[in-house]
Amino acid sequence: MNTDRTVPWCPGLHAAERIARRWSMALMLLASTSIFAPGVAHADDWGCQVLLCLSNPGGLEQYSECVPPIEKLWSALRHGEPFPTCDFGAGGSLGTFATSTFASGGYCREDLLYWGGSEQSELLCRATGAINVEIDNRLYTRVWWDVSGQDRTLTEFYGAGSTQVTYDPSQSASRFLQQMEQQDGASGGGR
Repeated sequence: MNTDRTVPWCPGLHAAERIARRWSMALMLLASTSIFAPGVAHADDWGCQVLLCLSNPGGLEQYSECVPPIEKLWSALRHGEPFPTCDFGAGGSLGTFATSTFASGGYCREDLLYWGGSEQSELLCRATGAINVEIDNRLYTRVWWDVSGQDRTLTEFYGAGSTQVTYDPSQSASRFLQQMEQQDGASGGGR
């Protein structure tokens, strides 16, 4: 019986399976410590849960254990509360953290940019914000939240096995405007 699960056209399958197994085990551990040891809970548990869920390549609410902490995060961010933190304790995990940035015409995914405002002359972003998760000081995931005001998210995964190329969201507006100029030049007209 052949147990090799490698698919010729999908060389990253084993990496994806390992990542999925690790996430499943991490979330089970998180859930079991929350249920069986409520007296041991720390003030930063929510921040650590959020960090773990945000770094899931399968999406932040792929596992049911992530739904409550992520929903609490969206509520907190909408009300202007600070982004939660995670204290890794004595052993620490230097270089592992998440940062939240509000989206705008100056910080956005290129495909989420659009012309808006009173005269359709202001460059805006269809997302409310972005959360960048770094592991070992390298971008691991970026989550765009409240896309088009519909509580949708877009997760970009940059960890092991990813083929996605990282980019700087603060440069998207200039690329967007260059493309608009090229299109206008090719069509011979303005916006």
